[in-house]
Amino acid sequence: MTMKSVIHLCLLMAAAGLWSCSQRQPAVPRGNVSIIPMPASISETADSFLLDKQTVIVAGNESDKKTAALFNAWLKELTGYELEVKAQGDKNAILLQTGNDSTNAEGYTLTASHNNIIIKGNSGAGTFYGVQTLIQLLPVEKAHAMFVPGVSITDAPRFAYRGLHLDVGRHFFSVDFIKKYIDLMAMHKLNTFHWHLTEDQGWRIEIKKYPRLQEVASKRKETMAGRYADNKYDGKPYGGFYTQEQVKEVVQYAADHFITVIPEIEMPGHSLAALAAYPNLGCTGGPYEVGTRWGVYDDVYCAGNDSVYLFLQDVLDEVMALFPGRYIHIGGDESPKVRWEKCPKCQARMKQEGLKDEHALQSYFIQRMEKYLNSKGRQIIGWDEILEGGLAPNATVMSWRGIEGGIAAARQKHDVIMTPGEFCYFDHYQSRGPNEPLAIGGFLPVSKVYSYEPVPSELNSDEAKYIKGAQANVWTEYINNTNYLEYMVYPRAAALSEVLWSPKDKRNYDNFTERLKVHLKRLDLKKVNYAKHVFEVTGKVTDNGKGGVDVILASKLDGGKIFFTTDSTAPTPQATPYTTPVQITHTGTLRAQVFLDGKPFGNEYNQAFLFHKGLAKKISSMTAADAGHRPDTNFVLVNGIEGNAAYNDNEWFGFNGKDMEAIVELDSVQDIHLVGINTVNAKGDWIYPPKQVVFAVSDDGKTFKEVYKQSTFAQQGISKVRGHLQAVRGKFVKVQMQNFGKIPAGAPGAGNGAWLFADEFIIN
Repeated sequence: MTMKSVIHLCLLMAAAGLWSCSQRQPAVPRGNVSIIPMPASISETADSFLLDKQTVIVAGNESDKKTAALFNAWLKELTGYELEVKAQGDKNAILLQTGNDSTNAEGYTLTASHNNIIIKGNSGAGTFYGVQTLIQLLPVEKAHAMFVPGVSITDAPRFAYRGLHLDVGRHFFSVDFIKKYIDLMAMHKLNTFHWHLTEDQGWRIEIKKYPRLQEVASKRKETMAGRYADNKYDGKPYGGFYTQEQVKEVVQYAADHFITVIPEIEMPGHSLAALAAYPNLGCTGGPYEVGTRWGVYDDVYCAGNDSVYLFLQDVLDEVMALFPGRYIHIGGDESPKVRWEKCPKCQARMKQEGLKDEHALQSYFIQRMEKYLNSKGRQIIGWDEILEGGLAPNATVMSWRGIEGGIAAARQKHDVIMTPGEFCYFDHYQSRGPNEPLAIGGFLPVSKVYSYEPVPSELNSDEAKYIKGAQANVWTEYINNTNYLEYMVYPRAAALSEVLWSPKDKRNYDNFTERLKVHLKRLDLKKVNYAKHVFEVTGKVTDNGKGGVDVILASKLDGGKIFFTTDSTAPTPQATPYTTPVQITHTGTLRAQVFLDGKPFGNEYNQAFLFHKGLAKKISSMTAADAGHRPDTNFVLVNGIEGNAAYNDNEWFGFNGKDMEAIVELDSVQDIHLVGINTVNAKGDWIYPPKQVVFAVSDDGKTFKEVYKQSTFAQQGISKVRGHLQAVRGKFVKVQMQNFGKIPAGAPGAGNGAWLFADEFIIN
């Protein structure tokens, strides 16, 4: 009997209670295997494989040897040793075998038995993903030897494009961190890194032909501090760029992890940094300076100037030499037309090309650059604004302003990458907690990321084929360090990885969170500063059917106990234990905390409620809010919660460029002394107060009488519109809010429809 067999027998007998082994035992997995993303097919057996120092890795080609080295790097963290890599063998071995099937290049099979572990990849990528799965079959505890559970796995991704983006223009991140970012992507079987390299606030890639891009465009004199509306700056110079050698290093590192890097060179907008370096490329000739505030700038590349196209062709020539992938991302988003409207060169170009308006001029710009890239064997990806004025012939569209752009592009038979802000913008808040660090807005918890379905139901089966996958975007206006970046990305990226890899019918959020409990320990091993909100106490506000609201408290923390208070005091283990939904009976604050072993875990649930006559009453009609700012139900308008000033709490209804109307039906005709609603003025985020708010009352829901009107609002932040009434009775109360309209020239988002925000329709 071999030493390994002795150890194996010892462990089996110890597990049966027949023998106590004196030497240190390997970690034995307990319960079901825990893999993220969930494989397409997995079955467990009663068998197991004992991995120890005598185990070898059999890898026959260079690609598999690189993959073996990556496995060894992880194993060494757990065991302190690496396995020998051999060209042949089959006993006590991990066998990597590549090139067995051509049905899906990223597919693989994995079997683990007493004798060996066999990973058969359809390609090098498939073998690599099989090894990533093997890593997740290992225990997370350190040991000298360990069991791998007996399994049979057949796996392949649902979508070919599984992306994660990073904006390094607003804030710069080191090459070492970019490599860690790629490591984590590979762990989650994400295969495309979208590197956003140029912005108004900084140009981050070395272009040898244009040295002022490094000398001028990569630096800004200071950076906006705090929220946009505060209009404060830190007074500190900021800069950084990647040399071409560093870019090559990152691209090769990604390739070793079977990740394609797509560079983004923004055009025609988001180009202020480049204009600061080369002012002749703008419509006015400058002077320009690298952007110090966030938002959208009016100055863009001059579409009527041939030197712009020559400049961009030169830039793209150097970019293409660094990035061997098929795609180059050319941006195309948020490009104001105000400079073009007044520029003689742009107007002459429009006349020369027979273009009807500036949107058509942008299409001309994009198509001209696309033809150049096509001539070099490359294809473009652009944000969904490239649909405006006519889509470039071979372009792939990234749909970010909701799903509509993706639907339109798919119906035109263009490939689509779905990345709607409502589900895929990881710069949005992920918790309603008061202690969250500053973010750009919105609310995107892990559960909502996991709920995302990339293929719009509006598409038929033929059109759906053009949806190639999806991507999460990480914009870094407020993310200025690696700890915060990791906090914003994980575990949300883990949730998206399962959306993109696993079969749709395999996805189950409760099961995902159970596996996540183990998976977070792997992130601990990688020293990732992930967010812990998934296991904190949460509160779901519901209509109790009795003219009020209940709050259902919950936590997925094993062994955790919830205690709450309704008098605004801090919850402790001596407070009321939670057993049934908490009914809201008065104005006040509900606070709840989950405790583990008597100690608080994570942030507490802290929610103020406003008790009023309209609470939980029927919304008989309401204008539909727009994607990205659309709470789950209209009930949120009368749930007793006033949306917060960070609008990260999923309470605000947002209306892009359109008016809002809602009608609340009370139980009976009764006295009404007060009507109110809240709105927001945050012009830096494109959110404008209404032109006016009008309240009207009716007995029958048909004939309404105006009872209050207001047309002045707070200059910044939340406006609490309140109308105090006398001698007014009614059963139906209507509010009408008139949208501001188009955002004026010179303001962030100029030319776009303003957002109108509304929340908590108050009646007393």
